[in-house]
Amino acid sequence: MKKYLLLFTILNISSSIFTQTLDDFTPRTITQEKPVLKYRELNERDIMWQKRIWRVIDVREKINQSFLNPEQTFFEILTVAARAGELQLFSIEKDDFSMPLPMDSINEILTVVDTVLNFCAFNDGEFVNIVRNELNYEDVKRYRLKEIWYLDNQTSTMKVRILGIAPLIDVHDDNGNFIYEKPLFWVHYPSARDVFARATVFNTGNDSSGMTWEDLFEMRKFSSYIYKESNVGDTRLNHQFVGLELLLKADKIGRTIFNYENNLWSN
Repeated sequence: MKKYLLLFTILNISSSIFTQTLDDFTPRTITQEKPVLKYRELNERDIMWQKRIWRVIDVREKINQSFLNPEQTFFEILTVAARAGELQLFSIEKDDFSMPLPMDSINEILTVVDTVLNFCAFNDGEFVNIVRNELNYEDVKRYRLKEIWYLDNQTSTMKVRILGIAPLIDVHDDNGNFIYEKPLFWVHYPSARDVFARATVFNTGNDSSGMTWEDLFEMRKFSSYIYKESNVGDTRLNHQFVGLELLLKADKIGRTIFNYENNLWSN
């Protein structure tokens, strides 16, 4: 009897050692088990009006701090899923998602090559080492967002569908001066919804209410500004406007979209 009691005690101790301690009072599985709701299928005849809009999300804004959550940044979600084969990335040469990137190109984009000058103590010589490092998520300060606003005849409401997301990095010269902003790759948002639905976002104000990245985008819980609308010359706003005029023009485009529905039914 004592042998059985001793064995039972050892098994209990072993199970308590190898069982992971829960940093909560109950397991959280609702977010991971929640299915992604499919978009309602639309017929071309049901779309009375539409407008393509390109936005910029600046992750340094307070409302966008979730993009830089140190536990798992949004950029890490994209890159980890891409390298695992769960997410297809597309070339920046076109933003119509017609040029998928192979894995070797993805690894090249996510790698930063630096040259380090070293000195040899034996012969007072110099030599250059080539160092390859992973792209730091802190270098991604903005994201481009491509979307379509449309008027649905079936529901007589204005709606929006996100088409793509592209992370941006700053390009500097040898002296550290800013040259331009460069997109790394495009992600086709409708194809990435399953990936975003499995990744949680820190929900400010309520730790119990789990929210995913798919929820964040669908509920528009981010701050952004318009930098381009569809036009015959495919030009950006900053090619025609500067300073205050640029901000006013972007704001005017946003107000025009939101007021289009009301103006249509009030006439």
